[in-house]
Amino acid sequence: MDSMNIDGGHRALRHAEGDAMRSSTETVGGNELLSSVSIRENTWALLATARQLVAEGKPSLALQAVVMAMRSEGGEPAVLQTLNRARELYRNRLQAASAADELASMFAECAIAEARTLGPVPEQSSPVALQATSPALQLNTDDTSILAMSGRKQIILDAFADGSSFICLKCGGLVSSHRKDEHFMYWCS
Repeated sequence: MDSMNIDGGHRALRHAEGDAMRSSTETVGGNELLSSVSIRENTWALLATARQLVAEGKPSLALQAVVMAMRSEGGEPAVLQTLNRARELYRNRLQAASAADELASMFAECAIAEARTLGPVPEQSSPVALQATSPALQLNTDDTSILAMSGRKQIILDAFADGSSFICLKCGGLVSSHRKDEHFMYWCS
């Protein structure tokens, strides 16, 4: 079944490619205005084919159709320029995502540090303030938990900051605040 879909995609590409070849032959034949309109129509046909191939789950064939459309409009330099620009955008997006994650982690650490400096707080206060004042529940900055060792410290910081969890100093585990008693009774006894 998939081979029929792939063959159909290749047929659509060959059909669109054949149209592009016919229009370039018309350019040699004479009427340049008509042939440039024809080339532009074939470019749009290739792009429509690419959209259809993406919808069918064939991204590689869709990319081939887009490259053919770029090549018919601007030649090889247009293809190379566009692919280089796409690579540059991809790398910048990866770097930006990494920087955003690091910034979020720093904000979480600042919030935890600020919560620690609040001092003793009455029982009606927020879970973060209560956790920050309880020595048994304080966040260990030299994390020995599995999450911290595997590079997922942000999960710990987020859970601690929102008050939904705490770090057990006995086992180093991230434990839900709702299961505190069970954890100490059955796990870290």
